[in-house]
Formats: sequence, structure tokens, C-alpha cells
Amino acid sequence: MSRPVRQVVAPWVRTRLRVAPGAAGALALLVALAACLAGAGPRAVDRYEDAGLRRAFAQARPDRTTVQVTAPQPDPGLPADRRAAALRPAALERQYASIRTAPGAPLAIDPAQSMYGVAARVNLPVPDPWLPRPSGLPAQVALFAPSGLAEHARVRTGRLPRADRPADAATAEVEAAVTAATADRLHIETGSVIHVPAPGRPPLRARVTGILLPRDPGGAYWSTVPLLRTPALMTVPTPGTDQPRYWLGGLLLPQGAAPALPGTGPDPVRYPFLPPDPGAPPAHDLGALKSAVAALESGPGLRRARAATGDDGTGVTTQLDDTLASFARLRSGIAPLVSLAGAGAATVVAVVLLMAGALAADRRRAELALLRARGAALPALAGRLLAETAVIAVPAGALGLLGALLAVPAGRTGYSVAAAGAVTLTACAALPLRAARAHRTVRSSVPRADLATERPSRRRTIAELTVLVLAAGAVEALRRRGPAGDGLVALAPVLIGVVAALVLLRLTPFLLRRLTAPAGRLRGAVVPLSLARASRTQASAVLPLLALLTALSTAAFGGSVLAGVATARDRAALLAVGADARVAFDAPPPATTTARVRAVPGVRSVAPVGIDYQAKPMDGQDSVPLIGVDPVSYGELADRTGLGAFPAVELRPSGGTLPAIASPSVAARYGTRHPFTVRLQDGSSATVRITVVRDDTPALPGGDFLVVDRAGLAAPADRPTALFLTGDGLSSSALRRAAGASATVQLRAVERARYATSPLQSGAEHVYTAAVATGAGFAVLALLLSLLRAAPERAALLARLRTMGLTRAEGRRLLILESLPQSALAAAAGALTGWATTRLLSPALDLTAVALPDTATVPARLRPDAWSLTVPALLLLATTTGIAVTQAWWTVRRGAGTELRAGDDR
Repeated sequence: MSRPVRQVVAPWVRTRLRVAPGAAGALALLVALAACLAGAGPRAVDRYEDAGLRRAFAQARPDRTTVQVTAPQPDPGLPADRRAAALRPAALERQYASIRTAPGAPLAIDPAQSMYGVAARVNLPVPDPWLPRPSGLPAQVALFAPSGLAEHARVRTGRLPRADRPADAATAEVEAAVTAATADRLHIETGSVIHVPAPGRPPLRARVTGILLPRDPGGAYWSTVPLLRTPALMTVPTPGTDQPRYWLGGLLLPQGAAPALPGTGPDPVRYPFLPPDPGAPPAHDLGALKSAVAALESGPGLRRARAATGDDGTGVTTQLDDTLASFARLRSGIAPLVSLAGAGAATVVAVVLLMAGALAADRRRAELALLRARGAALPALAGRLLAETAVIAVPAGALGLLGALLAVPAGRTGYSVAAAGAVTLTACAALPLRAARAHRTVRSSVPRADLATERPSRRRTIAELTVLVLAAGAVEALRRRGPAGDGLVALAPVLIGVVAALVLLRLTPFLLRRLTAPAGRLRGAVVPLSLARASRTQASAVLPLLALLTALSTAAFGGSVLAGVATARDRAALLAVGADARVAFDAPPPATTTARVRAVPGVRSVAPVGIDYQAKPMDGQDSVPLIGVDPVSYGELADRTGLGAFPAVELRPSGGTLPAIASPSVAARYGTRHPFTVRLQDGSSATVRITVVRDDTPALPGGDFLVVDRAGLAAPADRPTALFLTGDGLSSSALRRAAGASATVQLRAVERARYATSPLQSGAEHVYTAAVATGAGFAVLALLLSLLRAAPERAALLARLRTMGLTRAEGRRLLILESLPQSALAAAAGALTGWATTRLLSPALDLTAVALPDTATVPARLRPDAWSLTVPALLLLATTTGIAVTQAWWTVRRGAGTELRAGDDR
């Protein structure tokens, strides 16, 4: 008896991958790219925020960021030996080791810059006559016994101070050291003896044994108390103009000499100085970091510090919380803008992934319909499609995540994994969900739905109204509360794009029907046929239209944001300089200087200006800057810069009176009807009358001023003290060579570049630009997918029409004209949506945090940018036309044979 033949069934997934390797590769590439971008986004945000926090720490002085713990000397009622023992190095080191653990996580301490020791609370005047006395007052010294002196300084002359025998309050002489800056300004040399007053006993002799050079002068060790490094010329506040001054310098004692400090005055203090590690705290832990600082100042951290010192009088002071608060304000102003761009890019990426699944489902609609007709269960069919997609998408998503982690090595990994996982999950679920929806009913074929004939269902109408209500609520919330709201507020531009897409889908059939009738009266069949074809576009075009409108509105909104940032920086730089370049002099320069500066390459025009800041109108006490100008050149400068433009004839002298241009406050103070006298700083005077009022002027934008013709001023007031230049490619070194070494040169380009050096601001700008570019790139991909989806049907139609006599040129025009109506409508709607989004959201968004530093006074407003509105729309039309031309060329080139083969069911 023969054995039965066992039938081998090929696995579904392997069969599908072998049948369509190109589609599988394209899906893997799409998922890998999307996962890489999604995974890199959160880490890029973390990276620039961390860099911004480190920059905030670096810009703040160590005396503002260091945690300073101070404890009084031990109880005076204790025996002298016990009080001295508490100030010796071993006891101080134990206390320091305990206090270092007082700050809670994530506040990390930089051990390399930390220090501890004993310091005199009161600065003591020393009677030594050889110390400099600028106003006859004796110099004062501050006594410090710091730790780690040998590690943080090198000896220029002499040696480090030592304490050869134990010191106490009765010690008569100690060794000391000073820094080179202190030695040079206070005339201290190696071997000098400084007599420090001590109440009730002879002065303490401090013998200087070494002159030290700090290894890291800017570090927290030397800069927490700058007096350790550099002496200060102090001023005694007294009535009158002459303020008495005296020198104050620091004397550095060995730690073993710390017990001698109680003999010089009351209550020396023990101090650990704990500078934070600027590279340790991540920006996303800012809230915990602020809580740790607060707990250290008046919470559990303070209790731990008091327990370590054994004294309830121990205090903790720091201004680190001010630095953190300033950074938090800047970040809170920047983060919403980045979230808006990220939401738009994420929406476009999600739409493209859904379109890829829809394209695969439509490509296999006959196969899936046949399987359902032969009894395939819908859950089983969806499960096989999910497995088929997951085999491709999961490894591609993991590869994209790995690329993101390698491209952006810093930042949190959890958010990147979640973002890449969301991309992978969307890619896996798109095909099975689309297929399950399309084939939930068993049928032999899928009916075609045309945009011009299909009536929207009741559920679709309800969904569209829901989206409309959400969009209106999000926009209103953003206008009321600002951008610091919930996630719905961040999705406001996306929801506006969704509403625009739904409205356009409703209007498209109506518009196309209105165009079809006039086109039917034209000669030839290409135009009417193309409009008829456009009106029969499938109703599932909502996804590519949503991607296009979201990308266009995001690009227009993002371009307006970037244009607003650039405009604000240009304006701030112009107000700071007054022209493209400014050359200022301490005294009037030689007459040939203007000609030499005008000959510098790149200089287009020069406006000589003389400014007298101490001019006093009506011989009063209030001074108003008087600006003497050449009316022609200065008028051209004001017109070119937009800062108070005026005709040159307005400054033409009339008799002995000089017409003047004044700021509004000066005009209100002195009037515009009658002349008045202005007394200049050199003693001369001029009679002026205000004839023109302007808010700004290039020489002093935003301030009080009087502008007159300098030809009417007496010498030397008629000579210029500054040159205002316009031109391109100006070089500060070339201008300085032409103007002289004593001249001060300011360039507008340099001033503008200074506004973009903040890592937080520049990083946010780069991430924003990348998000907009990502949305635009995936929108083009969505357009390609939509055209690829219709390519087989269009090719078959063109082949049939070719057999009916349609020429190649007519076929090319047919494919091009068929794609233009919807692309033109999408481009117009995208530009209109971008304009509306910008106008609706501009009252709630302030770009100042992104554009300018905290100290800037120039507001940065969001306004629609014409280039950002028109360029993306024109690029969309150009891309659509280019794709249609390429498809038409390829279809016509292939011929009709391959499209009209037997069994063609398209």
C-alpha cells in the first residue's frame, strides 16, 4: 500500500516577501527613516536644553551659583583647646565630608572646585604705612585659611605657607600667601610682614612666604570669593563728589593656622563652598534641581548641614535658584514653539505611514477580496497581514532607532524608544486595519467611490464637526492662555490643517463641476477629459490632501516664525549699532579719517556725526544729547535704516536759528513753536527750534535727542565724533586700520550673530527648521504615494485612449492636466491655511525668547511671511507637474501593449 503524498504549504509571510520584494524594501526604508527622525527628535531637544543649562551655569558667576555654607565658631563657653580643635584641618575635613552629602539629587557638587576652611568675618584695617593708601585710608585685609591651596595655585616666588606648630588664639605670628594680583597692587613682596590688629593683645604678624598664581582663575575655587584672587578698591559712601577709597586684599593662611583667627576679631566662620557641577544636572530634571536647592536653603538639606557642623546657627546661601529660574523662563518661552512644529511634522509622518498601508491594501484589493470570497475570516486575514508587515517594519524600526541613537548620542533614550515604537506600530497596523475596513463585507470586487458623486455619510459629518469644534477650542485656548497649555493647544495648527482639508474635500466636487461645463465647449477632448478624470478621483484622497495641507500650513507657519526671529534680530542689531557699522572716537579725529574710512572695501556711504551727551537746553539741569549731522548723508542713512527718515531740507538753517529734529519726549518738554538756547559741553551755545518729531534716529535710537546741522555749530562742536557706515561685507579690522587704533568699531552683522550664540535658542531654531523640513519632505512623499496609487489606472486609461487615436503629446497633456486641479486647489488652500494659522495664533505667541537674549527690549512678533506662504505652494505645483510629466513620458514610452494584455481587469 503506497503512503499518501504530504502536501507542503509555503508560509504566507515568506511567499508574500518573495512575490513583492520591492514593496517590502520600500516599506522598510520608509519605516527606518521615519523611526530615525522620530527617535532623534526628543534627544535633539534634550541635547540643546542640556547645552543651554550648561551655558547658563557658565554665564552666571561662581559667586552666584556656589552653595555657601557658613557656620559660626564653636561656643565661646567651651574650653580653649576644644574650640581650637574644632578649627583644625581634621575636624574641618570631617565636617566637609558630611556637608557634601547635604545637597539632594540631582544637585551634584563639583569636588575639584570645592573648598572649605575658616575665614574672618570682619575685614581688618592694617597700620603698615608701606601699603598703598589712595585717599589716605589704611588698607584692609580679609583672612582666609582655605583647603587645597597647593592643588589650585602654583608658586611664582617663595613657597606655600606652613603651620609648623599648632596655633591658637594667642599665636603671635603666622605665615601667609597672596596672589600675584594682590601682591602687584598692594606692593607686597616675599618676606613682607603685615600686622593684623588683634583686640586686647599685640597685632598678629602675617609673614608673606609666597606669591601665588591661580591655576584656574575663572574657576569656582578662586571666583566664589573674588577677593581671594584679586584685591578690590573699595569706596566709602560719603556726601559729596569725592568718595574716599581704600584697598581690600585677601591673605591666604595655611589651614593649620586657622585656630589663630579668633584672636584677631569676633566670630570667625567655618565655610564649605560647594559649587555645582555644570555638566551633571540634565535640563529635564530642572524641577527636581530647583527643589533640591530650595531644600538645601530651608529644608532637609539645611538640617543635614547643621547636623554636620553641630551648630544650629549654620546657614546656607546661594543664588543658584535665580539662575535656574532665568533658564526656566527662557525654556518655557521656547518649548511651545518647538512642540507646535513637532506636532505638525509628526502628523505628516503618521499620514504618510497610513497612506503606505492604504496603497498596499489597494494594490492587493483583488487578492484580498478573493480570499474573503473563499471563506477567509477577517481576523485571520488581518492577523496574517499584521505578521507580514511586522516582519518588515519591526527590524526597520529598530534599525532607525539605532541610527537615531548614534546620530544624537546625548539625551534620554526612553522618549526616543517610545517615538520610534509609535512609528513602527503605525506602520504595522496601517495595512491590516485598512484591509479589514475595506473587506469587512464579503464581495467579489470593491466598488469604486468617486469624489464628485459620493455623498458623505452621517458619521463622517459628525467626525468633521467634532474636529472643527476641537480646532476652534484649541485656537481659542491658545489665544487666551498662551502656548503653555496642554497637548490640544500644541495641536492647534494641525487641527486647523485638518479642518482646511475637510472643507476642501467638501468644496472640490462643487468647484470641479463648475469647471466641467465650460471646458466641454472647448475644442479638443484633452481638457474636458482631464477635468472629468480629476472629478472621478477616489474619495480616499483625504489622506494625501491632509498631508499636503498640514505640511503646507506647518511650513508657512514655521517659515513665518523663522522670518519673525530673523526680523527681530535684524531690528535689535540695527538699534544697537544704528547702521551697518559704527566707528566711534573718544575725541574728534583728523579730517582725513572720513576719507580713509570711505575708501575701505565694502563701504557704500559714510555719515559723519558729532554727539554731545551733556548739552543742556535752556541752561537747565537736564541734559539732552545734541547730534550734529550732515543733513544729506544722515538723511539718506535715516531713510535707508527706517529710523526716523526726514528730508534734508528740514535741517536747513534759517537766520541764526537751527532747525532741529527731536524725540517726542523732548518736543513735549521744550515745545515746537519757539526757539530756545542749548548750552554745549565745551561752553559754546546754539539756538535751535524743533521743527520735526521722530521716534528714532540712527545715532540714538529709542532715546532722547536733538538733531541739528553740525555746520551751524561752533568749533570744535562741528567736528564728528562717530561715523555711521552702510555697505556689505564690512571688515572690523579694515575699518580699525583706516580709523586708527583708538577707534571703537561696531558691526551690525557681529551684533546680530551674537544673538544666535545661545545653545538653547539656536538649538531650538535648528530643531524647528528640521521639523518643518521633515514635514515638507514627507508631504512630497505623500504626493508621490498618491500618484503612485493611481498610476496603474492612469496608464491603462492612456493605453486605451491611444488605441482610439490619442497622440503622445495629447496623452502627456492629459496626465498633466488631470493632476493640476487638485494640486492647484491644495496649494491655494495650503497658503490660505498657513496665513490663517499665523494670523490666529500670532497674538498668543511671543518669539522674543527664541530670537533675543533676556535683556533685549525689542519685541519679536509673529506675522505672515509672504515667501513662506507662496514658496511651498509653488513648490507643490512644480513637484506635481514634474511627477506628472515623468509619468506621462514613461507611460507613453512603454506603449500600449503591456497595458492591454489579456485578462487586464483595471
